[in-house]
Parts: sequence; C-alpha cells; structure tokens
Amino acid sequence: MNSSRTPEDLTILPRDLHFDVSTARSGHWLDGDPVGTAVMNTLSLTFPDGERLFMDAVRAYKDQLSGRLEQDAKDFIAQEAIHSREHHLLNRMIDRSKYPVERVEAEIRDKIAFSRSGGPMRMLMATICLEHFTAMLADMFAVHNDMFSKTEPSIKDLWRWHAMEETEHKAVAYDVFLIAAKDWSGFQRWFRRSLAMLLISYNFTRNVAEYASWMLEADGYSPKAAKKAVKEFLWKQPGFFARGWHIWVTWFKPGFHPWDHDNRPLMAEWQSEFDLVAAE
Repeated sequence: MNSSRTPEDLTILPRDLHFDVSTARSGHWLDGDPVGTAVMNTLSLTFPDGERLFMDAVRAYKDQLSGRLEQDAKDFIAQEAIHSREHHLLNRMIDRSKYPVERVEAEIRDKIAFSRSGGPMRMLMATICLEHFTAMLADMFAVHNDMFSKTEPSIKDLWRWHAMEETEHKAVAYDVFLIAAKDWSGFQRWFRRSLAMLLISYNFTRNVAEYASWMLEADGYSPKAAKKAVKEFLWKQPGFFARGWHIWVTWFKPGFHPWDHDNRPLMAEWQSEFDLVAAE
C-alpha cells in the first residue's frame, strides 16, 4: 500500500477568521474585470456545498482513523467548515437580481447529489480529486498575484487564506483514501483514482467555464462572446487553469502523494501572517 508522506512537522491549524467582503457588492470586484470576476464568483459558488461534501466524505471513515491522521481529519473538517462559511458570505454579495446565481447553485447541488448517491467511496474519490485542484490554488495564486493588484485587500486576503489552508491540508483526504482502500491492489488504487481524476477534471473545468459564461451573459456578453472570453481567461491569458497543469499531471504518477510537491516555503510567509491575525 502507498504510505502517507505528509511532513511530520506539518500542523493543520483551523483559523477562525472573518473577512469584510461587502465591497464585492459593487460588481466586478476582481480588479474591475468582468471575466475574472465571473470565474472567481463561479468558483466561490462551488465551495459551500462542495466543502460540505468533502467534510462528510472524510467523516464517513473516521472510525478507521487513529493517531495523527485522526486529529488531522478533525482539523481538516474544521478548516473546511470555516471556508464554507466565508465563501457563503462572499456569495451573498453577488447581485441575484442580475446574475443567475440560483441557476448555478442548482446545477452545483445536482452534481454534489450525484457524488453523494454513490456512497462514501464515490464521495471520497471526488474529494481527493477536487482537493488536488484546490491545493493548486496556492501556486496559482502566487503566479497570478497580479490579478488582484486592484482588489480590495480584505477580499484578496480571503482568497490567499483559503489557498493557504487548502495547501496545508491537501493530503488529509488522500491519506484517508489510502486507509479506506488499503485492501485494494496498488494497480486498482492507481487506476480508480486516475479514472476519477480524468472524469472530474473534464466535468469540473467544463462546468466552471459554462457557469462563468452564464454570469458573463448577465453583463451583456453574447453567449458566443462569453464562452470565448472565459475560455481565454482559463486556458490562455492569464491561463488560470492552464498554468497549473504541471501539478495536475503528477496525479497520474504511480505512488503519487500530494506532498511530492512540497510547497511549504511558498506558504511560510502567509502562514505567519494569518496565524498572527487569528491570535488577535
């Protein structure tokens, strides 16, 4: 069985922070960019229900956990609960009289319901794949920091904090998966997680692009222009998803573990900053 390679000195710390996101009511909060704002709002809309799925997926295997992983799972759940709360508040700032928020949320609920309908293992497989995406946020945020150059600092800090904590706990669900699938052969674990990643990557990126296009149409873009603008943002310039491909592809390596990509140095400054805020 693959074994956990989570660093021994890693501490998962739930930071109960609150962010003032009221300026997001003004509309295009991401540096005045309607396309970038549509994409980031769409991602934010996926988080509350998605992170509840993640929490339930890990919680379903709590009786099989012990020692450090048992505590890490509890801290993972605590972090995700706070993330869900803060993004729910950001999502409330979106003008629902203008943007098709209810339509997007209904689609997200349907996708989450499908994952839940397959039972705990399907939920856990979805979780480890989507956690790989969210773990890429920290690196992608560092690469795309210029996207937030004119963004209200509190909203920027919300995304930085979320990205940091997703990196901090990026291996927890995967380590739970290793325990849950301990009786599978190495090939079976590799094949099933690889197939799950291909399916989820296709659907997740396609859905984000489609929902963001709906949001952009509410800003007056034609359907064709909206799809083109979102595709450009995600895959070309700035290439928000495309720049993370080198991390994404490591998933398919036999014996993969999330901490094969050790980006703790990237997070050190952010961690010290948010730890100080949390201690206030």
